Amino acid sequence: MKTQGQATPSKSAPAATEAAQTFWQPSVIWPLVTGLAVGLFVGREVGTPGASAPVAAAIEAPSPTPSPSAAPAAPAAARAPSGDVAAAKFTLAAHSPRKGPKAAKVTLVEISDFECPFCSRAAATVAELQKKYEKDVAFVFVNQPLAFHKNAVPAARAALAANRQGKFWPYHDKLFANQQALGEPELAKYAAEVGLDLKKWRKDYADPAIAAAVDADKKMSDAVGASGTPTFLINGRKLVGAKPADAFSAIIDEELKKADALIAKGTAKEAVSQKLTEEALAAAPAPGAPPARVEVPIGAAPVKGPANAPITIVEFSDFECPFCNKIPPVLKQLEADYKGKVRIAFKHLPLPFHKNAPLAAEASLAAHEQGKFWPFHDKLFENQQSLDRASLEKFAAELGLDARKFKAALDSGKFRAQVQKDAQQAASVGATGTPTFFINGTRFVGAQPLEAFKRVIDEELKRAS
Repeated sequence: MKTQGQATPSKSAPAATEAAQTFWQPSVIWPLVTGLAVGLFVGREVGTPGASAPVAAAIEAPSPTPSPSAAPAAPAAARAPSGDVAAAKFTLAAHSPRKGPKAAKVTLVEISDFECPFCSRAAATVAELQKKYEKDVAFVFVNQPLAFHKNAVPAARAALAANRQGKFWPYHDKLFANQQALGEPELAKYAAEVGLDLKKWRKDYADPAIAAAVDADKKMSDAVGASGTPTFLINGRKLVGAKPADAFSAIIDEELKKADALIAKGTAKEAVSQKLTEEALAAAPAPGAPPARVEVPIGAAPVKGPANAPITIVEFSDFECPFCNKIPPVLKQLEADYKGKVRIAFKHLPLPFHKNAPLAAEASLAAHEQGKFWPFHDKLFENQQSLDRASLEKFAAELGLDARKFKAALDSGKFRAQVQKDAQQAASVGATGTPTFFINGTRFVGAQPLEAFKRVIDEELKRAS
């Protein structure tokens, strides 16, 4: 696995579609469309509740019929979206496993791969969320087996076979708990352990309809730009990677407030998730649109590299974010590989669930005032679990900073406004999580590997020449 926080595949082959059945009303198909989300969001932490990138999806979950293998209704017709957003149908099919209330205020769609280690981490978080929001949130699972995981497709088929006997979630837990042993003998062993009828399970596992269902899931996932795992849609709002529970709760709580407001105004409870998803649709980008270039003024941000470098990388980061911690060695290697061609500016986006991040950001600017930002920056990431005030003063002393001046800056909140200004600028340019980069104005999100940065930089250098 080369990426951090999310696994990404090669493009999947065209797949058969699965007709959708309604979730809210058994007799009514809910047709929706979604804007395609372009690009990969890898290893990223999400910040403020209102800041997640909206990606709308039709949230059509299984009908309440007792048999998951019941014949589905006719496919829903796509509805043309408003504005310039191009349409691509994304429906959760009848085979999609679901947990939670029938009339949920929020629907969380998990797009996942049983062999992906990041998905395993996320599964534990989702289980925590299921307990916390059992009365108001429906959870739906969609398979996106990645091409480089040889056991992912068999595991997905095995899980859907277990779903036909009403045991998807226990089987799901078994797979993630035994992620290094997903061969066919082990898959059968887990089926027995969760109490499945093995004869029926083996028959369903080999059923071409199950294989088609997995392919349909892959196609639906690709349709919303969920080309890596895990990816989540929360009332159509996209959250990518193995994030902490607080990141999910921030979005879910906001969606619940929206839902309650709609209910208070007379919207039926079973319709609120649909309505909120439609609102998310309005903000979805047009599919296939080239990445927008955004001017991100550097201002007073710490900078290293020549002023006339053809490549400028503006980084929005959080010293307490574990994904941001993966970035310093990557950027140092870029400086070495593109000597004299790369300039790097650092801006602050301390996330609300990282209690030490704001003060650490201020401390780094206090170090910058004394010409030691980058050494202090490295100290913070090297000691990410120790960012309290005493530790910050200790790092300053180790770097030979003027202790009195450093402490005075923190006591006075001298640099608080600059940190807040950076965070406001981040929101204005669409940097809603950390780490987020702008490479010559093109947004580039997540703790991606060196090769991914190089691809963008090489393209920019070609463009410049």
